[in-house]
Amino acid sequence: MKRRTVLGAALAGAVVSPALGAATARAADPGPSVSQTGTTLLDSQAIYFVSYDGLVNNNAFQKNGLLTYKGHQYAVWYTADRNAVVGRRAVGSGTWSTVKVGHTLRYNDSHNVISMGVSKVDGRLHLNMDSHSDGFTYVKSVAGLMDNPAGLSWTTSRFGAPQSTLDGLALTSQFTYPQFLSTPDGKLQLSYRVGISGNGRNALAEYDGTSWTNLGEWSSSTGTYTSEHGSSTARNMYLHGIDYDRNGRLHSFFTWREQNGAVMCNGGGITNHDTGYVYSDDRGRTWRSNAGTVVGTTGGSDKVAVTDSGLVVDPLNPDHSLMNQESQFTDSAGRPHAIISYVPGRFGQCTTNYVADRTAGGRAFHVRRNASGSWQKTEIPVALGSSQRTKLALDTYDNAYAILPFGRIWGASAASGYTDWKSLFDPSALNAFGEVVIDETRIAQDNVLSVMYQVKSSGTTPSALRVIDFALPA
Repeated sequence: MKRRTVLGAALAGAVVSPALGAATARAADPGPSVSQTGTTLLDSQAIYFVSYDGLVNNNAFQKNGLLTYKGHQYAVWYTADRNAVVGRRAVGSGTWSTVKVGHTLRYNDSHNVISMGVSKVDGRLHLNMDSHSDGFTYVKSVAGLMDNPAGLSWTTSRFGAPQSTLDGLALTSQFTYPQFLSTPDGKLQLSYRVGISGNGRNALAEYDGTSWTNLGEWSSSTGTYTSEHGSSTARNMYLHGIDYDRNGRLHSFFTWREQNGAVMCNGGGITNHDTGYVYSDDRGRTWRSNAGTVVGTTGGSDKVAVTDSGLVVDPLNPDHSLMNQESQFTDSAGRPHAIISYVPGRFGQCTTNYVADRTAGGRAFHVRRNASGSWQKTEIPVALGSSQRTKLALDTYDNAYAILPFGRIWGASAASGYTDWKSLFDPSALNAFGEVVIDETRIAQDNVLSVMYQVKSSGTTPSALRVIDFALPA
């Protein structure tokens, strides 16, 4: 492995100009806008507890807690009595039908989210849930359920029994962060972490319609990272997402978390550092840097490591409380975009209380690769007022939408080079807790942004879980 080098060092603190940042956009293309079309109730009494500053039903890293497929939308959550349920509605309907899938939440841990995926090759819905560095629970539907929603009743009998393996494939005893992704050829992949925070590896498994195969680990936890304060020899890669674009390329932004707190200026911060990027053109078998250099092989001896050159697209040391697992999206040309957030240097060069400092001074930034291949970063000009994550979405015209904590929506136009960020929706009446879940799949299908949020409560008093829909520019 070569020493780590930095791409895009000029990004730090930069706010780009339209001339440099403009995406390909016709003058007549509309800018970003949202028009609320309705709100539906999933559960008037969903489970509520705050852990790790989050809710188990609304963690932004929860991939596909809400998804749309063939004219129906699906949602997953835990009820007040801890039952895992799946809801289904015809797109545009105000009524959800729900089924229990035979599992109850084990712990009051907000990591233990439910994630959904669709294997298009056989029309099954898959669920993975209730895991944080331990075992998981897996449930799948009968074949064809997703292909014929009008003809197949929505009942518990359509789902198989909960399993502690993927149809016999055990994977690992230290499993966290399930994320399903449908491959361009109709298969289904499961991204997950092996190990623990500060000492873990990312891995992939794949379902071909008949059985699951463990493809193996692709990121490394070893190697030495040194900051101005000290060194660390173990870490994990936290993904901002893992997504196929319309051309079949698999993209992933990430940040590193070091195990040794000696890399920080103060023990009250967090050891996350740097925003990195890799991609794969062979369904996640090999991984390349932005320059196209192979930097890791899934299941092989050479994995993506902190010591690899060309990974970092936005450098940042561990002193600014950089958030892990924020958000990413790809535009119509397959170019990657991400949201990252941290406490900028103008508010100090050393965070001493992760939650308090992010709440007081945290800002979100839009990072993207432009048409010339350069990386650019623009600050979204609003205080986070929260330690929590922001979601990112792009519409048909490649306008960008940042869904901030509490359900605030800000947007920027592709035509401006994403420099004209403005407020589009004030959610004060929602009384949303903080992080939200969005339906990443529905935007392309019917030009609607669906946001799932939970009403703020106290202690462990259950509260309402809702989905609010917004029409995007036609």
